[in-house]
Amino acid sequence: MDFSSSCVAIAAYVKRAAEEFDSSVTLLHVSDLQSHNGFELAVRSLQEIAEEYWNLARSRIDSFLEAEFPLTKCPRMVRSGDAAEQIAETARTGGFDLIIMPTHAGRFRRMLLGSTTAKVLNDADCPVMTTEHAEIIAPRSLEHREWVCAVDLNGDSKRVLDLANRAAAAARARLSLIHVIQNPGSIAQHGPDEDKARQCISELQKSIGSDAPLRVIRGPIKEALLDAAQQSGADVLIIGRPQSKTLGRMRDFTYGLVRDSRFPVLSV
Repeated sequence: MDFSSSCVAIAAYVKRAAEEFDSSVTLLHVSDLQSHNGFELAVRSLQEIAEEYWNLARSRIDSFLEAEFPLTKCPRMVRSGDAAEQIAETARTGGFDLIIMPTHAGRFRRMLLGSTTAKVLNDADCPVMTTEHAEIIAPRSLEHREWVCAVDLNGDSKRVLDLANRAAAAARARLSLIHVIQNPGSIAQHGPDEDKARQCISELQKSIGSDAPLRVIRGPIKEALLDAAQQSGADVLIIGRPQSKTLGRMRDFTYGLVRDSRFPVLSV
């Protein structure tokens, strides 16, 4: 939580996720204890400034969204340092199952997403849920539970599909699958590549006990996927994040999809 209007607005999504999974919520704020100026250093010691910033952060987060997340039920945490590093590390060492963060709507969204949220997507071990336009688009009612999972054909597909299947079952959501055959030009008709994709995904589904309906579509992957999910009325779009830490997890595709999606994205 950075106490912005986006964080206030995303409270509804956090509450919904907690209700669907019968989960507890912890609010985390990362304070920049080094954001002092020269004048402050002239009149007070660095330690005094850091203590004041820490106490202010503690006071703000204890009173932030208290009606939605009472202190008696929802702990608060304050960390200091690089925000993205601290968020990912806290989730990892604290055994948390999900990170929820807002992205930013408006003209400068590409720049605003580019720092903290992008680094968390790259570094976090657990799933990360992001959502755009939280200030102006409220979550649908809990009765409307349409989840869409993007399925690729690679070594990580089974993990992503299995997680999506289990999460949708826990949330009592209707899960459907989308596979995109990349075709930047004109949309081709049904072909052998579609038959092969359907067969591979069918085998994956059998291996994990999934019977979710599958759509195979063609086009530029990101645009086709977002359009298909929009047509499906998705409450959540589930995508896989690269798992290799050696090369860096997040690819441009993941970043671009999260940046441009107009509905919540759960990246796993």
